[in-house]
Amino acid sequence: MIQIQQLTGGYDGKPVVKDLSFSIERGKITGIIGPNGSGKTTLMKMMNGMLSPQSGEVLIKGKPISSYSAKELAKIIAVLPQHAESSFDFTVHEVVALGRYPFYKGLLKQSTQKDEEMVQRSMEFTGVQHFAEKSIQSLSGGERQRVLLAKALAQEPEILLLDEPTNHLDLSYQMKLMDLLKDWVQGCQLTVVAILHDLNIASLYCDQVLLLDDGKEKAVGKPGDIMDSILLEGVYDTKLSRQEHPQKPKPLIALVPSEREEQKKIEDIELQTTSEAMVFRSPYFLKTMSSALIGGGFCWANTFVNRHVDKNYNYDDAHSEYEAYLHSLPVNPNETIGMMTAARLEDAGMVSIEKEGIKILAAATAGTSNAVDAAQSWQRKDDTVAIGTINIWLFIEGELTDEAFVQAMMTAIEAKSSALRDYGIKDPITGTIATGTSTDSLCIASTQEGERMRYAGTITPIGKAIGHTVYQTVGKAIENYRKRMAQT
Repeated sequence: MIQIQQLTGGYDGKPVVKDLSFSIERGKITGIIGPNGSGKTTLMKMMNGMLSPQSGEVLIKGKPISSYSAKELAKIIAVLPQHAESSFDFTVHEVVALGRYPFYKGLLKQSTQKDEEMVQRSMEFTGVQHFAEKSIQSLSGGERQRVLLAKALAQEPEILLLDEPTNHLDLSYQMKLMDLLKDWVQGCQLTVVAILHDLNIASLYCDQVLLLDDGKEKAVGKPGDIMDSILLEGVYDTKLSRQEHPQKPKPLIALVPSEREEQKKIEDIELQTTSEAMVFRSPYFLKTMSSALIGGGFCWANTFVNRHVDKNYNYDDAHSEYEAYLHSLPVNPNETIGMMTAARLEDAGMVSIEKEGIKILAAATAGTSNAVDAAQSWQRKDDTVAIGTINIWLFIEGELTDEAFVQAMMTAIEAKSSALRDYGIKDPITGTIATGTSTDSLCIASTQEGERMRYAGTITPIGKAIGHTVYQTVGKAIENYRKRMAQT
Protein backbone atom coordinates (compact mmCIF):
# COMPACT_ATOMS: atom_id res chain seq x y z
CA MET A 1 0.00 0.00 0.00
CA ILE A 2 2.81 2.41 0.96
CA GLN A 3 6.49 2.01 0.13
CA ILE A 4 9.15 4.29 1.55
CA GLN A 5 12.31 4.07 -0.52
CA GLN A 6 15.59 5.58 0.71
CA LEU A 7 13.69 8.61 1.93
CA THR A 8 15.60 11.65 3.17
CA GLY A 9 14.03 14.99 4.00
CA GLY A 10 13.87 17.91 6.37
CA TYR A 11 13.89 21.69 6.43
CA ASP A 12 16.17 24.41 5.04
CA GLY A 13 18.32 21.79 3.38
CA LYS A 14 19.03 19.99 6.67
CA PRO A 15 17.87 16.36 6.77
CA VAL A 16 15.70 15.27 9.66
CA VAL A 17 14.68 11.91 8.21
CA LYS A 18 17.63 10.01 6.83
CA ASP A 19 17.62 7.21 4.24
CA LEU A 20 14.45 5.43 5.43
CA SER A 21 13.13 2.36 3.61
CA PHE A 22 10.14 0.29 4.75
CA SER A 23 6.70 -0.77 3.53
CA ILE A 24 3.18 -0.67 4.97
CA GLU A 25 0.58 -3.30 4.13
CA ARG A 26 -3.04 -2.62 3.30
CA GLY A 27 -5.51 -3.15 6.16
CA LYS A 28 -2.89 -2.88 8.92
CA ILE A 29 -2.08 -0.42 11.69
CA THR A 30 1.52 0.80 11.66
CA GLY A 31 2.80 2.77 14.63
CA ILE A 32 5.71 5.21 14.44
CA ILE A 33 7.49 5.67 17.76
CA GLY A 34 10.61 7.42 18.94
CA PRO A 35 11.71 10.30 21.18
CA ASN A 36 11.03 13.95 20.44
CA GLY A 37 13.08 15.16 17.46
CA SER A 38 13.51 11.70 15.99
CA GLY A 39 11.71 12.64 12.75
CA LYS A 40 8.23 11.20 13.25
CA THR A 41 6.22 14.26 12.17
CA THR A 42 8.64 15.06 9.35
CA LEU A 43 8.19 11.55 7.99
CA MET A 44 4.41 11.91 8.26
CA LYS A 45 4.49 15.17 6.28
CA MET A 46 6.40 13.49 3.47
CA MET A 47 3.95 10.59 3.51
CA ASN A 48 0.97 12.92 3.01
CA GLY A 49 2.62 15.14 0.40
CA MET A 50 2.95 18.25 2.57
CA LEU A 51 6.76 18.12 2.45
CA SER A 52 8.84 17.19 -0.57
CA PRO A 53 11.72 14.79 0.11
CA GLN A 54 15.32 15.79 -0.51
CA SER A 55 15.94 12.34 -1.96
CA GLY A 56 14.19 9.03 -2.25
CA GLU A 57 10.44 8.73 -2.70
CA VAL A 58 7.09 7.76 -1.23
CA LEU A 59 5.00 5.35 -3.30
CA ILE A 60 1.24 5.20 -2.75
CA LYS A 61 -0.41 2.20 -4.37
CA GLY A 62 2.71 1.78 -6.48
CA LYS A 63 2.82 5.37 -7.78
CA PRO A 64 5.04 8.24 -6.59
CA ILE A 65 3.07 10.54 -4.31
CA SER A 66 4.18 13.49 -6.45
CA SER A 67 2.21 12.07 -9.41
CA TYR A 68 -1.13 12.56 -7.66
CA SER A 69 -3.14 15.77 -7.80
CA ALA A 70 -4.26 17.25 -4.49
CA LYS A 71 -7.85 16.10 -5.11
CA GLU A 72 -6.75 12.59 -6.10
CA LEU A 73 -4.61 12.34 -2.99
CA ALA A 74 -7.45 13.59 -0.79
CA LYS A 75 -9.61 10.69 -1.98
CA ILE A 76 -6.93 8.22 -0.88
CA ILE A 77 -5.30 9.77 2.19
CA ALA A 78 -6.91 11.47 5.19
CA VAL A 79 -4.79 13.20 7.78
CA LEU A 80 -5.37 13.95 11.47
CA PRO A 81 -2.59 16.38 12.42
CA GLN A 82 -1.22 16.82 15.91
CA HIS A 83 -2.41 20.41 16.17
CA ALA A 84 -5.40 21.60 14.15
CA GLU A 85 -6.88 24.94 15.11
CA SER A 86 -10.00 26.43 13.55
CA SER A 87 -10.42 30.18 13.47
CA PHE A 88 -13.97 29.82 12.14
CA ASP A 89 -17.01 29.23 14.29
CA PHE A 90 -18.15 26.10 12.46
CA THR A 91 -20.52 23.58 13.97
CA VAL A 92 -19.33 20.03 14.51
CA HIS A 93 -21.49 18.87 11.62
CA GLU A 94 -19.98 21.49 9.31
CA VAL A 95 -16.42 20.52 10.28
CA VAL A 96 -17.07 16.82 9.65
CA ALA A 97 -18.80 17.65 6.36
CA LEU A 98 -15.58 19.32 5.15
CA GLY A 99 -14.15 15.83 4.93
CA ARG A 100 -16.49 15.18 1.98
CA TYR A 101 -15.24 18.15 -0.01
CA PRO A 102 -13.02 16.08 -2.39
CA PHE A 103 -16.17 14.19 -3.45
CA TYR A 104 -18.44 17.20 -4.06
CA LYS A 105 -19.53 17.52 -7.68
CA GLY A 106 -20.63 20.32 -9.92
CA LEU A 107 -19.64 23.93 -10.20
CA LEU A 108 -21.19 24.77 -6.84
CA LYS A 109 -19.64 21.74 -5.10
CA GLN A 110 -22.89 20.51 -3.62
CA SER A 111 -23.18 17.49 -1.32
CA THR A 112 -25.27 14.41 -2.03
CA GLN A 113 -27.25 12.04 0.15
CA LYS A 114 -24.27 9.70 0.26
CA ASP A 115 -22.10 12.55 1.53
CA GLU A 116 -24.52 13.21 4.37
CA GLU A 117 -24.73 9.50 5.19
CA MET A 118 -20.95 9.35 5.51
CA VAL A 119 -20.93 12.44 7.71
CA GLN A 120 -23.52 10.90 10.03
CA ARG A 121 -21.75 7.55 10.07
CA SER A 122 -18.41 9.16 10.93
CA MET A 123 -19.94 11.21 13.74
CA GLU A 124 -21.61 8.12 15.20
CA PHE A 125 -18.40 6.14 14.88
CA THR A 126 -16.46 8.72 16.89
CA GLY A 127 -19.26 9.49 19.35
CA VAL A 128 -19.71 13.19 18.46
CA GLN A 129 -23.19 13.04 16.93
CA HIS A 130 -24.89 14.24 20.14
CA PHE A 131 -23.19 17.65 19.87
CA ALA A 132 -23.37 17.95 16.07
CA GLU A 133 -24.86 21.44 16.19
CA LYS A 134 -22.45 22.82 18.78
CA SER A 135 -19.67 25.17 17.82
CA ILE A 136 -16.31 23.44 17.60
CA GLN A 137 -14.89 26.38 19.54
CA SER A 138 -16.99 25.35 22.57
CA LEU A 139 -15.54 21.83 22.77
CA SER A 140 -12.75 20.47 24.93
CA GLY A 141 -9.47 19.39 23.40
CA GLY A 142 -10.46 15.74 23.52
CA GLU A 143 -13.85 16.42 21.93
CA ARG A 144 -12.20 18.41 19.14
CA GLN A 145 -9.81 15.53 18.53
CA ARG A 146 -12.74 13.19 17.98
CA VAL A 147 -14.46 15.68 15.67
CA LEU A 148 -11.32 15.97 13.54
CA LEU A 149 -11.07 12.19 13.39
CA ALA A 150 -14.68 12.06 12.22
CA LYS A 151 -13.80 14.60 9.51
CA ALA A 152 -10.88 12.41 8.39
CA LEU A 153 -13.02 9.27 8.32
CA ALA A 154 -15.76 11.07 6.38
CA GLN A 155 -13.32 11.19 3.46
CA GLU A 156 -13.64 7.39 3.18
CA PRO A 157 -9.86 7.21 2.87
CA GLU A 158 -7.91 4.15 1.98
CA ILE A 159 -5.06 5.47 4.14
CA LEU A 160 -5.45 7.32 7.42
CA LEU A 161 -2.42 9.20 8.78
CA LEU A 162 -2.65 10.13 12.47
CA ASP A 163 -0.22 12.34 14.36
CA GLU A 164 -0.65 11.51 18.05
CA PRO A 165 -4.36 10.57 17.73
CA THR A 166 -4.78 10.00 21.48
CA ASN A 167 -3.47 13.49 22.29
CA HIS A 168 -5.89 15.35 24.63
CA LEU A 169 -7.98 12.21 25.18
CA ASP A 170 -8.61 10.75 28.61
CA LEU A 171 -7.89 7.06 29.21
CA SER A 172 -11.41 5.89 28.38
CA TYR A 173 -11.52 7.66 25.02
CA GLN A 174 -7.98 6.60 24.16
CA MET A 175 -9.06 2.98 24.38
CA LYS A 176 -12.39 3.60 22.64
CA LEU A 177 -10.68 5.47 19.81
CA MET A 178 -8.11 2.73 19.24
CA ASP A 179 -10.76 0.00 19.52
CA LEU A 180 -12.89 1.79 16.93
CA LEU A 181 -9.93 2.29 14.62
CA LYS A 182 -9.14 -1.42 14.90
CA ASP A 183 -12.75 -2.24 13.97
CA TRP A 184 -12.59 0.13 10.99
CA VAL A 185 -9.32 -1.38 9.84
CA GLN A 186 -10.70 -4.91 10.03
CA GLY A 187 -14.11 -4.06 8.55
CA CYS A 188 -13.07 -1.65 5.77
CA GLN A 189 -9.46 -2.67 5.10
CA LEU A 190 -8.39 0.84 6.10
CA THR A 191 -4.62 1.33 6.31
CA VAL A 192 -3.61 3.36 9.38
CA VAL A 193 -0.26 4.97 10.12
CA ALA A 194 -0.11 6.60 13.55
CA ILE A 195 2.56 8.52 15.43
CA LEU A 196 2.31 7.34 19.02
CA HIS A 197 4.07 8.43 22.18
CA ASP A 198 2.42 5.79 24.35
CA LEU A 199 4.46 2.63 23.84
CA ASN A 200 1.76 0.45 25.36
CA ILE A 201 -0.91 1.76 22.97
CA ALA A 202 1.50 0.97 20.13
CA SER A 203 2.06 -2.52 21.48
CA LEU A 204 -1.62 -3.29 22.02
CA TYR A 205 -3.02 -2.00 18.74
CA CYS A 206 -0.34 -1.92 16.05
CA ASP A 207 0.42 -4.72 13.61
CA GLN A 208 3.81 -3.17 12.84
CA VAL A 209 5.97 -0.64 14.67
CA LEU A 210 8.71 1.59 13.26
CA LEU A 211 11.18 2.84 15.87
CA LEU A 212 13.01 6.03 14.85
CA ASP A 213 16.17 7.40 16.43
CA ASP A 214 17.73 10.63 15.18
CA GLY A 215 15.85 10.36 11.90
CA LYS A 216 17.03 6.83 11.18
CA GLU A 217 15.32 3.48 11.39
CA LYS A 218 16.41 1.82 14.61
CA ALA A 219 14.09 -1.14 14.16
CA VAL A 220 10.88 -2.12 12.37
CA GLY A 221 8.75 -5.19 12.99
CA LYS A 222 6.04 -6.71 15.13
CA PRO A 223 5.35 -5.06 18.52
CA GLY A 224 6.63 -8.15 20.32
CA ASP A 225 10.03 -7.65 18.70
CA ILE A 226 10.22 -3.86 19.04
CA MET A 227 9.00 -3.65 22.65
CA ASP A 228 12.33 -4.85 23.98
CA SER A 229 13.50 -3.01 27.08
CA ILE A 230 17.18 -2.98 26.07
CA LEU A 231 16.40 -1.76 22.54
CA LEU A 232 14.07 0.98 23.80
CA GLU A 233 16.40 2.05 26.61
CA GLY A 234 19.10 2.79 24.04
CA VAL A 235 16.73 5.07 22.13
CA TYR A 236 14.82 6.77 24.94
CA ASP A 237 17.78 6.97 27.32
CA THR A 238 15.73 5.89 30.31
CA LYS A 239 15.35 2.72 32.37
CA LEU A 240 12.48 0.54 31.19
CA SER A 241 11.05 -2.84 32.09
CA ARG A 242 9.09 -5.20 29.85
CA GLN A 243 6.19 -7.20 31.24
CA GLU A 244 3.53 -9.31 29.56
CA HIS A 245 -0.09 -8.16 29.37
CA PRO A 246 -2.26 -10.24 31.74
CA GLN A 247 -5.00 -10.86 29.13
CA LYS A 248 -3.49 -10.31 25.69
CA PRO A 249 -0.36 -11.77 24.04
CA LYS A 250 1.19 -8.31 24.00
CA PRO A 251 4.19 -6.85 25.87
CA LEU A 252 3.84 -3.82 28.13
CA ILE A 253 6.60 -1.33 28.88
CA ALA A 254 6.93 0.20 32.34
CA LEU A 255 9.06 3.15 33.38
CA VAL A 256 11.60 2.46 36.12
CA PRO A 257 12.28 5.54 38.29
CA SER A 258 15.95 6.35 38.73
CA GLU A 259 15.74 7.41 42.36
CA ARG A 260 16.79 4.75 44.85
CA GLU A 261 15.26 4.07 48.20
CA GLU A 262 17.31 3.19 51.23
CA GLN A 263 18.73 -0.32 51.13
CA LYS A 264 16.16 -3.00 51.79
CA LYS A 265 17.15 -5.66 54.32
CA ILE A 266 15.15 -8.66 55.36
CA GLU A 267 16.24 -8.20 58.96
CA ASP A 268 14.03 -5.11 58.97
CA ILE A 269 10.96 -7.35 58.62
CA GLU A 270 9.06 -7.57 61.91
CA LEU A 271 6.91 -10.49 63.07
CA GLN A 272 3.86 -10.14 65.27
CA THR A 273 2.26 -13.39 66.44
CA THR A 274 -1.01 -14.19 68.17
CA SER A 275 -3.02 -17.39 68.32
CA GLU A 276 -5.02 -16.03 65.41
CA ALA A 277 -2.37 -14.76 63.01
CA MET A 278 1.30 -14.47 62.17
CA VAL A 279 1.84 -11.02 60.64
CA PHE A 280 5.11 -10.14 58.94
CA ARG A 281 5.45 -6.40 58.37
CA SER A 282 8.07 -4.93 56.07
CA PRO A 283 8.95 -1.22 55.97
CA TYR A 284 9.36 -1.68 52.20
CA PHE A 285 7.27 -3.20 49.46
CA LEU A 286 8.57 -6.58 48.34
CA LYS A 287 7.88 -8.18 44.97
CA THR A 288 5.98 -11.40 45.53
CA MET A 289 4.82 -14.48 43.72
CA SER A 290 2.40 -16.62 45.65
CA SER A 291 -0.49 -19.04 45.60
CA ALA A 292 -2.12 -17.11 48.46
CA LEU A 293 -5.84 -16.38 48.74
CA ILE A 294 -5.11 -12.66 49.02
CA GLY A 295 -2.49 -11.25 46.63
CA GLY A 296 -2.00 -14.43 44.62
CA GLY A 297 0.17 -14.33 41.50
CA PHE A 298 2.70 -11.53 41.07
CA CYS A 299 2.24 -8.38 43.14
CA TRP A 300 3.99 -6.00 45.55
CA ALA A 301 3.22 -6.22 49.26
CA ASN A 302 4.50 -5.02 52.61
CA THR A 303 2.31 -7.12 54.91
CA PHE A 304 2.16 -10.92 55.04
CA VAL A 305 -0.56 -12.62 57.06
CA ASN A 306 -0.70 -16.31 57.94
CA ARG A 307 -4.14 -16.66 59.50
CA HIS A 308 -5.27 -19.57 61.63
CA VAL A 309 -8.86 -20.70 61.08
CA ASP A 310 -10.88 -23.61 62.37
CA LYS A 311 -10.65 -26.80 60.32
CA ASN A 312 -14.39 -26.47 59.63
CA TYR A 313 -14.03 -22.97 58.14
CA ASN A 314 -16.42 -22.71 55.18
CA TYR A 315 -17.47 -19.57 53.31
CA ASP A 316 -18.91 -19.29 49.80
CA ASP A 317 -16.84 -16.16 49.27
CA ALA A 318 -13.68 -16.74 51.29
CA HIS A 319 -11.86 -13.93 49.51
CA SER A 320 -14.34 -11.27 50.65
CA GLU A 321 -14.46 -12.72 54.16
CA TYR A 322 -10.65 -12.61 54.37
CA GLU A 323 -10.57 -9.01 53.12
CA ALA A 324 -13.03 -8.03 55.84
CA TYR A 325 -10.81 -9.79 58.38
CA LEU A 326 -7.75 -7.85 57.16
CA HIS A 327 -9.61 -4.56 57.48
CA SER A 328 -10.32 -5.46 61.11
CA LEU A 329 -6.61 -5.85 61.97
CA PRO A 330 -6.34 -3.14 60.38
CA VAL A 331 -4.39 -4.11 57.24
CA ASN A 332 -4.76 -2.89 53.66
CA PRO A 333 -5.69 -5.96 51.53
CA ASN A 334 -4.20 -4.31 48.44
CA GLU A 335 -0.77 -4.36 50.09
CA THR A 336 -1.06 -7.79 51.68
CA ILE A 337 -0.37 -11.44 50.97
CA GLY A 338 -2.86 -13.48 52.98
CA MET A 339 -2.95 -17.24 53.56
CA MET A 340 -5.07 -19.43 55.82
CA THR A 341 -4.16 -22.58 57.69
CA ALA A 342 -5.79 -24.94 60.14
CA ALA A 343 -2.36 -25.68 61.63
CA ARG A 344 -1.60 -24.16 65.03
CA LEU A 345 0.61 -21.12 64.68
CA GLU A 346 2.66 -21.94 67.77
CA ASP A 347 3.99 -24.95 65.84
CA ALA A 348 5.58 -22.71 63.20
CA GLY A 349 9.16 -23.28 62.15
CA MET A 350 11.46 -20.38 61.27
CA VAL A 351 14.95 -20.34 59.80
CA SER A 352 17.16 -17.40 58.83
CA ILE A 353 20.40 -17.91 56.92
CA GLU A 354 23.14 -15.71 55.53
CA LYS A 355 25.69 -17.52 53.42
CA GLU A 356 27.91 -16.43 50.54
CA GLY A 357 26.04 -13.12 50.21
CA ILE A 358 22.62 -14.77 50.21
CA LYS A 359 20.10 -13.86 52.91
CA ILE A 360 16.84 -15.74 53.39
CA LEU A 361 14.19 -15.68 56.10
CA ALA A 362 11.83 -18.65 55.96
CA ALA A 363 8.76 -19.56 57.98
CA ALA A 364 6.33 -22.47 57.76
CA THR A 365 3.29 -23.82 59.52
CA ALA A 366 2.57 -27.49 59.03
CA GLY A 367 -0.02 -30.03 60.05
CA THR A 368 -0.19 -33.39 58.34
CA SER A 369 -3.68 -34.74 58.99
CA ASN A 370 -4.80 -34.13 55.40
CA ALA A 371 -1.54 -35.15 53.70
CA VAL A 372 -1.76 -35.99 50.01
CA ASP A 373 0.48 -37.77 47.52
CA ALA A 374 0.01 -35.64 44.39
CA ALA A 375 0.99 -38.52 42.11
CA GLN A 376 -1.77 -40.72 43.57
CA SER A 377 -4.47 -38.14 44.31
CA TRP A 378 -6.44 -39.30 41.28
CA GLN A 379 -7.41 -42.38 43.30
CA ARG A 380 -9.33 -40.24 45.81
CA LYS A 381 -13.09 -40.29 45.35
CA ASP A 382 -13.68 -37.48 47.85
CA ASP A 383 -13.00 -34.05 46.32
CA THR A 384 -13.68 -32.13 49.54
CA VAL A 385 -10.95 -29.53 50.07
CA ALA A 386 -9.68 -29.10 53.60
CA ILE A 387 -8.01 -25.93 54.84
CA GLY A 388 -4.35 -25.95 53.84
CA THR A 389 -1.98 -27.01 56.58
CA ILE A 390 1.47 -26.31 55.11
CA ASN A 391 2.09 -22.66 54.39
CA ILE A 392 5.61 -21.53 53.50
CA TRP A 393 6.96 -17.98 53.48
CA LEU A 394 10.32 -17.12 51.91
CA PHE A 395 11.81 -13.62 52.19
CA ILE A 396 14.87 -13.15 49.97
CA GLU A 397 17.34 -10.28 49.84
CA GLY A 398 18.24 -9.73 46.20
CA GLU A 399 16.75 -9.23 42.75
CA LEU A 400 14.91 -12.16 41.19
CA THR A 401 13.90 -12.33 37.55
CA ASP A 402 10.43 -13.64 36.77
CA GLU A 403 11.88 -17.00 35.78
CA ALA A 404 13.83 -17.09 39.05
CA PHE A 405 10.57 -16.60 40.97
CA VAL A 406 9.05 -19.60 39.19
CA GLN A 407 12.16 -21.70 39.73
CA ALA A 408 12.28 -20.65 43.40
CA MET A 409 8.75 -21.97 43.86
CA MET A 410 9.69 -25.25 42.18
CA THR A 411 12.77 -25.60 44.36
CA ALA A 412 10.79 -24.83 47.52
CA ILE A 413 8.10 -27.38 46.64
CA GLU A 414 10.70 -30.07 45.97
CA ALA A 415 12.38 -29.33 49.32
CA LYS A 416 9.02 -29.49 51.10
CA SER A 417 8.32 -32.89 49.52
CA SER A 418 11.75 -34.12 50.65
CA ALA A 419 11.00 -33.05 54.22
CA LEU A 420 7.69 -34.93 54.19
CA ARG A 421 9.43 -38.00 52.81
CA ASP A 422 12.18 -37.95 55.44
CA TYR A 423 9.65 -37.45 58.23
CA GLY A 424 7.61 -40.38 56.93
CA ILE A 425 4.43 -38.40 56.23
CA LYS A 426 2.00 -40.59 54.30
CA ASP A 427 -1.21 -40.05 52.40
CA PRO A 428 -3.79 -41.75 54.68
CA ILE A 429 -5.89 -42.81 51.68
CA THR A 430 -3.20 -44.33 49.44
CA GLY A 431 -0.59 -45.20 52.05
CA THR A 432 2.12 -43.66 49.86
CA ILE A 433 4.58 -40.93 50.87
CA ALA A 434 2.84 -37.55 50.84
CA THR A 435 4.10 -34.62 48.79
CA GLY A 436 2.06 -31.98 50.62
CA THR A 437 -1.45 -31.37 51.89
CA SER A 438 -4.62 -30.67 49.93
CA THR A 439 -4.36 -26.86 49.82
CA ASP A 440 -0.78 -25.88 50.65
CA SER A 441 0.33 -22.35 49.89
CA LEU A 442 3.68 -20.72 49.19
CA CYS A 443 4.92 -17.14 48.97
CA ILE A 444 8.26 -15.94 47.57
CA ALA A 445 8.99 -12.32 48.51
CA SER A 446 12.06 -10.48 47.24
CA THR A 447 13.53 -7.06 48.05
CA GLN A 448 14.45 -6.67 44.33
CA GLU A 449 17.65 -4.91 45.32
CA GLY A 450 21.19 -6.18 45.55
CA GLU A 451 22.58 -9.15 43.66
CA ARG A 452 20.61 -10.09 40.53
CA MET A 453 19.61 -13.75 40.52
CA ARG A 454 18.48 -14.82 37.07
CA TYR A 455 17.90 -18.45 38.00
CA ALA A 456 16.86 -20.20 41.20
CA GLY A 457 16.97 -23.89 40.28
CA THR A 458 18.12 -26.50 42.75
CA ILE A 459 21.85 -26.27 41.91
CA THR A 460 22.12 -22.46 41.77
CA PRO A 461 23.46 -20.68 44.88
CA ILE A 462 20.05 -19.18 45.69
CA GLY A 463 18.35 -22.49 44.88
CA LYS A 464 20.61 -24.35 47.30
CA ALA A 465 19.80 -21.82 50.01
CA ILE A 466 16.06 -22.07 49.33
CA GLY A 467 16.12 -25.86 49.41
CA HIS A 468 18.08 -25.87 52.67
CA THR A 469 15.90 -23.33 54.47
CA VAL A 470 12.59 -24.82 53.32
CA TYR A 471 13.65 -28.33 54.31
CA GLN A 472 14.73 -27.12 57.74
CA THR A 473 11.70 -24.87 58.27
CA VAL A 474 9.11 -27.48 57.27
CA GLY A 475 10.99 -30.08 59.34
CA LYS A 476 10.88 -27.84 62.43
CA ALA A 477 7.17 -27.21 61.95
CA ILE A 478 6.49 -30.96 61.68
CA GLU A 479 8.58 -31.64 64.80
CA ASN A 480 6.75 -28.92 66.75
CA TYR A 481 3.41 -30.29 65.56
CA ARG A 482 4.33 -33.82 66.63
CA LYS A 483 5.56 -32.68 70.03
CA ARG A 484 2.35 -30.85 70.75
CA MET A 485 0.21 -33.78 69.52
CA ALA A 486 2.23 -36.17 71.72
CA GLN A 487 1.45 -34.01 74.75
CA THR A 488 -2.28 -33.98 74.19
